[in-house]
Amino acid sequence: MKTEFRIAIVDDNDTMRDGLEHVLKLLGYSVQAFADAESCLCRMQKERPHIVVADYKMPGKTGMQLLTEIKNTYPAVQTVLITAFGSIDLAVEAMQAGAADFISKPFSADEIGVKIERICRLLSNQEKLCRLTAENQYLRDEERREFNTDEIIGESAKMQRVFKTVEKVAATDAAVIIYGETGTGKELIARALHQNSNRQSQPFIRVNCGALVETILESELFGHEKGAFTGAVKQKAGRFELAHGGTIFLDEVSEISPAMQIKLLRVLQEKEFERVGGEQTLQVDVRVIAATNKLLQDMVEKGEFREDLYYRLQVVPIMLPALREREGDISLLTEHFLQKLSRRFGHENLQLDAGVAESLQQYNWPGNIRELENVLERAAVLCENARITLSDLPTLVNKNKSVLSFMDDNLDLNDTLMQVEKALIARAMQRAHGVKAEAARLLGIKTTTLLYKLSKLDIE
Repeated sequence: MKTEFRIAIVDDNDTMRDGLEHVLKLLGYSVQAFADAESCLCRMQKERPHIVVADYKMPGKTGMQLLTEIKNTYPAVQTVLITAFGSIDLAVEAMQAGAADFISKPFSADEIGVKIERICRLLSNQEKLCRLTAENQYLRDEERREFNTDEIIGESAKMQRVFKTVEKVAATDAAVIIYGETGTGKELIARALHQNSNRQSQPFIRVNCGALVETILESELFGHEKGAFTGAVKQKAGRFELAHGGTIFLDEVSEISPAMQIKLLRVLQEKEFERVGGEQTLQVDVRVIAATNKLLQDMVEKGEFREDLYYRLQVVPIMLPALREREGDISLLTEHFLQKLSRRFGHENLQLDAGVAESLQQYNWPGNIRELENVLERAAVLCENARITLSDLPTLVNKNKSVLSFMDDNLDLNDTLMQVEKALIARAMQRAHGVKAEAARLLGIKTTTLLYKLSKLDIE
């Protein structure tokens, strides 16, 4: 990798110049040698060396004058000054002028090799830092574009209330909790709050509390010290540390254990914590936004969630409506996703065939916006000639029917009632994500009754 670094040697002494060139080439560097400062300066623009090694005493411009001019014109270039033995004052002057290092005559090949290698490591680290900074800025810019609040679609009255709340509280540091079913866009609202706050230039860190077991969640939130547990081979910063100055989004906060609730409460109250296995108390400044698909108040009443933590999180609650409750928004979201998918898949303009829009409107959307986007993406892949037909929709969406549609030409009362009952139970099971006790609650019947009907009606 040393050949990536280009070195210029400037010395009027042929023996010294040739010797340095030979040594540095043997070490694997790309080297160019010059007999005077002017020759080097003439080639700087074209050769663009990473390091310039120059002798102080030369005819014409001295090594010090050369290095000063290089630092003024090419500040990223590292410079090394060769001085006579005992010229400490000169060496100090060179360092103050911006030289990366100096070396006193006489010196060995190993000595110059060590100094050059140190400078190359410094250059490598600077390059990595610049690249990471650029990547970080790019990702933040992309994040802003992807989660622009203008792309939060909705004209229904319930969504307008959400937008007004976001507008009011975004600029504050108040804790916000977002309630809503899976797929309703809770993270999108959380990002909108962050991007419209005075913390928008700082990190937005997301943690899915429901996806991690307690021991891993603690390490993820608060970090750990080296050796804190098996596999902790080095110190790790937690999500709260990473979010310092910005926002931390605690998704599915209702799933954290009672022990973790205590530790989370301390961070919210005292703004301090310790890493797992550590003794140093760390201070942190973060805004907390939480989200859940459960009502925390119900969990508090059942003793499943700490009341004091509940009040810390629930400073400003935002209730996100399910898609089925957002009258008129399905068509708006559909149009938005079709435009997005048209660009993604290179279609000129994706269109809906007759009956598709009606089918989308009638479907219950248990997976909400996420399910709608998924259905349209699937249809965009399967459709021909950029036109989505009913056959491109999943069976559940395509066959979703209103109660009256079961009648058609069938006037058999028992058969029609059975079909209605079967469709209603199937819809409840979808909304409950297959949890029978929850489906029974939605239907207003006992779980044992539901189990009997599932078997009788052959519903999977």
